[in-house]
Amino acid sequence: MTAILVVNSGSSSLKYQLIETESERMLAKGLIERIGQERGVSTHATPEGEWSAEPSTPDHEAAFRAMIDAFEEHGPSGIGGLVSAVGHRVVHGGARFFEPTVVTPQVEKDIDELAEYAPLHNPANLAGIRAAQAAFPDVPHVAIFDTAFHQTMPPAAYTYAIDADVAEQYRIRRYGFHGTSHKYVSEKAAAFLGVPLEESRLIVLHLGNGASACAVDGGRSVETSMGFTPLQGLVMGTRSGDLDPAVVFQLARFGGLSLDELDNLLNKRSGMLGLAGSSDLRDVGRKADEGDERARVALDVYCHRIKHYVGAYLAVLGGADAVVFTAGVGENAPGIRAQSLSGLEGLGIAVDAARNRSGERGERRISPDGSPVAVLVIPTNEEVEIARQTAAVVSA
Repeated sequence: MTAILVVNSGSSSLKYQLIETESERMLAKGLIERIGQERGVSTHATPEGEWSAEPSTPDHEAAFRAMIDAFEEHGPSGIGGLVSAVGHRVVHGGARFFEPTVVTPQVEKDIDELAEYAPLHNPANLAGIRAAQAAFPDVPHVAIFDTAFHQTMPPAAYTYAIDADVAEQYRIRRYGFHGTSHKYVSEKAAAFLGVPLEESRLIVLHLGNGASACAVDGGRSVETSMGFTPLQGLVMGTRSGDLDPAVVFQLARFGGLSLDELDNLLNKRSGMLGLAGSSDLRDVGRKADEGDERARVALDVYCHRIKHYVGAYLAVLGGADAVVFTAGVGENAPGIRAQSLSGLEGLGIAVDAARNRSGERGERRISPDGSPVAVLVIPTNEEVEIARQTAAVVSA
């Protein structure tokens, strides 16, 4: 038996999953937090149980050592001989990376250079790659880029209407993110519907703390809501989503906010947190039910923005086979699903209240039988998609 180790390395965390190559069965998964502090917090789970510890985690290499210790103590043991390749999530591939790529010194250099487009993500992703290479020096390491799936967008979709020379000099364009999730979910949705992927037209709504919409035509991304950075598009946990750029000018000129303060405001203090005081939709929903007016308005704004994109992507695709909800909010918030699609019955989109409120989990249809456009809930599994792409590159 061989397995792919999937790694998602953040600035202060390391998320991992060990996936058996042939069956795609999860053998173990874990999370190590507080990297950079004297003591971290780690969890390690297998089908047999879950364990926690507080290892020393001053850097990413120490976090990987803690991960290997967890495997040896709780299983599967002998991970050094079990792992055939390591797949790494990398947020930004710019216009350089269109597909999964074996990590070489040049690829590392490119990821480092692209950090200017994702300063919160790419440096941490690269730190994880280098630490993993030290821990697993004898197997291939493959970078899977969030932006790669969206490289099929046409120029009309990815081009911003600014001075063309300026845009070219600074590589300003729409890149899009959550590509691994959108790819996985669109393939699953087409299979659920019994429609060939190459003939399908899907609107995928990845709704989590970060959120994005994607129009997928024949398995190819043709439009997505996130842009040059993950800040554009839908309302998110702490990000504003779409905003008139002149708001930034106004806050700088008359509010005296610096560039760093503006960055912090729009990325970390906006979205649901800014509107309702919490980035967790469950908290906001509870507040709204208790009569909190700010929370109610926040939910209205959140759902209105989703509806806006669904309508736009129906036009882009010329119709759709399905609207698909995924990720933490999309999979688990029936109220958000219902409100976001309310009033679209004239476009063939409707939600069956009983199906939507059902406690059923897994892949499911929540639209009435016979609806022209199906409404689906498809759980995402980015780790499995990363493992698939990693295995495909290694075996090619």
